[in-house]
Formats: sequence, structure tokens, C-alpha cells
Amino acid sequence: MKPAAFDYVAPRSLEAAVQALAAADGDGKLMAGGQSLMPLLNFRMTRPSIIVDLTHVPGLSFIELRGDTVAIGALTRHTDLEFSELVALKLPVIAAAMPHVAHLAIRNRGTIGGSLSHADPAAELPMLAVFYGATIKVQGQGGRREIPAEEFFVSALGNCLEPDEIVFEIDFPVLTSHTGWAFEEVARRFGDFALACIAVSLKCRDGRIADARVAVMGVAETPLRLREAEQVLRGAGRGPQTAAEFADVVRGCLSPAGDIHVSTEYRQHLIGALAEKALMKAWKRAAGEKP
Repeated sequence: MKPAAFDYVAPRSLEAAVQALAAADGDGKLMAGGQSLMPLLNFRMTRPSIIVDLTHVPGLSFIELRGDTVAIGALTRHTDLEFSELVALKLPVIAAAMPHVAHLAIRNRGTIGGSLSHADPAAELPMLAVFYGATIKVQGQGGRREIPAEEFFVSALGNCLEPDEIVFEIDFPVLTSHTGWAFEEVARRFGDFALACIAVSLKCRDGRIADARVAVMGVAETPLRLREAEQVLRGAGRGPQTAAEFADVVRGCLSPAGDIHVSTEYRQHLIGALAEKALMKAWKRAAGEKP
């Protein structure tokens, strides 16, 4: 199908983009990479009165280290994250996840701001923002505000943005003390949306877990950070029993829905298996071993 008719504007500043979006009174759509928007337009699942194209707005594509934070511009493309030495060094879980995002052609065009705003519960970048405790910076007619990632995602394909607000930067804290990490995802085919996915990072001291971070996706309407599972890991030692107990806790935190791809039971079993595998890999990295 072809999209329904719409007006098009390509502003040259963030302020002009906000004004154009506000003038649409909730009936406008932003275009960043267009990898999610264009299919929705072609299938007429969305019929905006105007498209506000952000690709000519300067200063929205960058990856910068600012103290203990990596700041990333909203128009930074997936492929930039995938091959960034800074991301690999400071945000290794993002670097590990990027090859799982769709396919190369989509990663060449898709943007981090677009992915976060689209808020797909089975997409990698929303979950990674929650995992790292990222701050999402937005601008609207009322000025700028900073939104914690866990508050940004409110439902499947739903975020907390006001109709005139635009994401312009995402700040990711660097987990400097976490030397062990792992990212595990299963999809029906490589590049498909995840059936289930988990990220784990660990800070270890004297053979015990001193701190942990756990997030999942594909098993709820939004990406989730599992603090109950993190708490169970603190003080735990290395071994298959710890991994099995961790998997049980992860399963117990979730009530995933079934769909045309897999049943509820399969998805719940899968996330537990991935949790066990991820913890063992994170332990190996923390111990300086090859995962």
C-alpha cells in the first residue's frame, strides 16, 4: 500500500522541529531513521497530517564521553553504536547487543532516538536504556526535561512524551565497577524481534557478587529492570546452584504473554534458561576468563 497523504517539513533546528510538531496538535509524526515509521505509513496504521523530518537538524548525532557518562545524540545510528570503540570500552553490553538489531541495512538507517521513542518491548535499545539507567533528554515548547529510562516506557509502543516533545540526547552511566557482563537473546531467526532477552552485569569482590544489574525484554509490555533478581545475587558465590536459583527468581518475577510465535510457558522457560546462561558468562568475564 501507499501512505495516506501528509504534509512534510524538514526543519533546520531543534526549536523549529518542536514548533512544527506542536503546530500539528498531536497529529504529527517525527522521522529520524524511518525504519519503524515507514512500514506504519505504508500499511496506513498511522495517518499523520504532517511528517517532521529531523535528519537536517544539526548536532544530534554524536557519541561523547563526559566524565562517567556516555552521551549519545538522538540521531546516532545503530551502526555507529555497533562499531564505536568508545561504546565497546565503556558500554560493552550495548556493543554486544547491536548485531542483534534487525539487519545491516536497517542498522545503517535506524537511530537510537527513534528506537527509544517507538518503544517496542522486544527491541534492544529500550531495554539497554533501562539496564544502564539512562537519562533521556527531551525538548518541547515548555523547555527541556530529563526522564529516567524506567519512567519513559509506559506500555507496548507507548512512551511518556508530550505531543510536542522530541528526544535529543541519551546519557548512559558507565558501570565502572562492573567487570562481568553478558547479553543473551533468542529470536526465531537472527535479526527478528526477540522472543526473550536478558542483560546481566556484576561487580565481584572476594569471590562473591557485591553488586548486580539485570534487565529483560520481550517478556512484558515494556523493558524491565529486575531489582528482586539483583538483590538475590548480592552476596552470592559462583556456581551452578547460584545460576539455577537466579533463573528461578527471574522466572518468578515475570508473567509473559504467549503469541503466535511461542506460548507463555515456552517464553517463561526460555527467559530462565537465558538468565542462567548469562550469569555464568558474566561470572567468567568478572574472573578474567573467556566466556
